[in-house]
Amino acid sequence: MAVYTQLSAETLADLIAHYDVGELVSAKGIAEGVSNSNWLIETSGGEAGSRFILTMYERRIDVADLPFFLGLLDHLSAMDAPVPRTIHDRDGSAWREVAGKSVALIEFLPGVSVDRPTAAQAENIGAVLAHMHEAARNFPQQRSNDLGPDISASVLRACGVDALAQIDTKLPSAVAEAERIAGEWPGALPQSVIHADLFPDNVLMLGDQVSGLIDFYFACNDMMAYDLAVTHAAWSFAEDGRKYRPEIGQALMQGYQSVRVLSDAEHDALPLLAQGAAMRFVSSRAHDWTETPADALVTRKDPMDFMHRFHFYRDFGTEVFG
Repeated sequence: MAVYTQLSAETLADLIAHYDVGELVSAKGIAEGVSNSNWLIETSGGEAGSRFILTMYERRIDVADLPFFLGLLDHLSAMDAPVPRTIHDRDGSAWREVAGKSVALIEFLPGVSVDRPTAAQAENIGAVLAHMHEAARNFPQQRSNDLGPDISASVLRACGVDALAQIDTKLPSAVAEAERIAGEWPGALPQSVIHADLFPDNVLMLGDQVSGLIDFYFACNDMMAYDLAVTHAAWSFAEDGRKYRPEIGQALMQGYQSVRVLSDAEHDALPLLAQGAAMRFVSSRAHDWTETPADALVTRKDPMDFMHRFHFYRDFGTEVFG
């Protein structure tokens, strides 16, 4: 989440007037993240409540994918997954256009994102992720993963060795590693719709229990074990990726398999899938580091945080996943 486009109070009030949610009371920009502009919206209330997230789609997201993203939220919510539903306007549309860009109003869910999850929280997110995978299996729409391992390699090549070295002198080695991962990538593991970006800041917690999964704008059809690997990489390390927290990784795996047991092929693939998961964020962060405007209300994230994770999975992945 971030704010790239500024909207006036009058523009926001006019937009909110198209929904049965009452009148606009306040709108606060949300600075975290790198892809879209977001506001916390408060209104005078209606059947849908009085607090919402307004998202303006800015980067990486094709408007043609909005029926998939927003339809998925409504599908998962109806399947009792802790996912915010889309608020439709009076014409029944899930999104509108403002200032030449598409926007959607999303249900606000209670809870807080944790910076340092406990084992109990990790176990619960594992179980919720598995439930989400099962609930999404009959979602009728399809979307391919446009951030797979071949794309990671391509993005890193496009960044260029010089630009990567300016971020960190060790980062250019990621190019060859990403190409190796793409060449070894498995392709016949069980699939569903996956979240593909389930960091702790995309999970809302009430105590040890998950109250909301949010930010599904990288969701796609892909291997469920890969989504588990992404979540493992996002949750199981200190923030800079230098220290693995085994109690978190083990609890996450235990929670997931309490709902959906991995096949032998999925289990064997996890070390490579985790390397690919780490490299996916190395490449996207490297790209964002070089492309994010200096005046954007967003903090650039260090790709080396995930390069450290990649090295850990490459060297110890077989041991970690048993």
